[in-house]
Amino acid sequence: MKKIVLFHVVCLLLWIKAYGQSPKASLADLNLAIREAAVYDKAKQHEIDSLQSVAARLSGEPNLHKHYRLYTALFDAYKIYKYDSACSYARKMNETAIALQDDTLLMETRLKLSFTLLSSGMYKETAETLSSIKVASLPDSSKANYYALMGRFYYDLGDYNKDTFYTPPYTVKANSYIDSALALWPANSYDYIYFSGLKALKTGLNDTALQYFRSLLDHKKLSLHEIAVTASTLSVLYTNQGDSNQAIDLLILAAIADIKTSTKETSATFILANLLYRKNDVKNASVCIEQAIAEATFYGARQRKVQVSAILPLIEAEKVSIVESQKVILVRYAVTVTLLLLLVIGLGFIIYKQVKRLKAAQLVIYTAHEKEQAINRQLAEANEKLSDANKIKEQYIGYFFNLNAAFYEKIEKFKKSIDKKIADRKLDDIRQLTNTINLKNEKQELLKHFDHAFLKLFPHFITTFNALFREEDHIVLEDDELMNTDLRIFALIRMGIHDTDKIAHILQYSVNTINTYKTRVKNKSIVVNEEFEKRIMEIKAV
Repeated sequence: MKKIVLFHVVCLLLWIKAYGQSPKASLADLNLAIREAAVYDKAKQHEIDSLQSVAARLSGEPNLHKHYRLYTALFDAYKIYKYDSACSYARKMNETAIALQDDTLLMETRLKLSFTLLSSGMYKETAETLSSIKVASLPDSSKANYYALMGRFYYDLGDYNKDTFYTPPYTVKANSYIDSALALWPANSYDYIYFSGLKALKTGLNDTALQYFRSLLDHKKLSLHEIAVTASTLSVLYTNQGDSNQAIDLLILAAIADIKTSTKETSATFILANLLYRKNDVKNASVCIEQAIAEATFYGARQRKVQVSAILPLIEAEKVSIVESQKVILVRYAVTVTLLLLLVIGLGFIIYKQVKRLKAAQLVIYTAHEKEQAINRQLAEANEKLSDANKIKEQYIGYFFNLNAAFYEKIEKFKKSIDKKIADRKLDDIRQLTNTINLKNEKQELLKHFDHAFLKLFPHFITTFNALFREEDHIVLEDDELMNTDLRIFALIRMGIHDTDKIAHILQYSVNTINTYKTRVKNKSIVVNEEFEKRIMEIKAV
């Protein structure tokens, strides 16, 4: 713990040395120091506990001078840390000095007690104790401290009264005592320069006071406690001149030094809180006033508690006001957000309705598109069928024109032969000529012409037809065959002739025979009977 505190103190001293002028610190540094205050206080308490342990071991020690020195060390540890403990050890020092019958030690003890009483704001008790001191019994160093304490006593009385009638006489008395102290200190000592500046400050010689205090902060190697005292006093000068920024910087420096040395007998944080409050920095003012309360309560400084009680309600009232203002702002934000939320909900509902309508419109468009696609497909199928029909018609019209032409030519030849035979009275030749006509052969010839014309239109018909059957059920044609009856029946169906009567008439079979053929073929197929003719109709023409 000591190492941690020592590290912080060394860092601060190195920082001061590095600047070469008055050190500066920020509110962030102060807030950090406040958060770490417990660490410094713990180290201070450890130091005190060590001294108390030594005191406990000396309880049976007959040498009273050792007791007095130890009580003095404990008093010095407590004098700016805790009032009641400091007073307790001052009384023990008093009792020891009486036991030693040492008038010098007794007067010095009363001087130390007076310091503690004055620091706690007990002015009456301070006056009584100071008046009991025999100055002649004090050495010169202690006489200087006595005069300085008397000067501080009257300065504090004047500051406490703040009365245009009583304060000036107090200031005159204080200046007189300070002059006596200055006569005993070396001119280059800290005490001489500091109290010279304090006297100049109290008498309104601000420029002179500024020179003294600046010379200390800029050029003297001061302890942390001396930095705190000097910076705090100089801040009063800047406050009186209306330069609150300089005053705040100095008070921050003083407050940090006080925290790092666990000095509870201090007014830096209280004055800083007051200045920050005036600048409307309520947040930091609240932090500082809480620290000031903690310090005053811990030390037991009565006048500090009274001073804090005067500004604390103002800061707390301002905090309440800020909270109320924030509540109003929050309510406004809440109302605004609520209205925006309602607007978003309304817009969302409108968008939902629009999207719903859009979806309905899209569905209508999609349905119409699907219908259009279906119609287009139907048209495409119709066009394809029409194209197939046109191809079939073109092929078969040409085929039948050629067939009819050949037939007419044959009839013409036959007619001419008959006419000649009749003219020649060769009736027996006519009978012989008619017997040469073989209708069966003519039919077969006609079917061959049909087969040739159909396969020219549907060259893949037989292959596609066989694909609808197992391999063992494929139709195998003779060498001189183009198609057989099974193929012709379904060829006529592919050409669009679905009427069984017409198919039977064309092929010169009975309707039952045609149905038998169809049923037998479909039963062998790997396609269900209902789908067979549809698959036949899907065979493409070229």
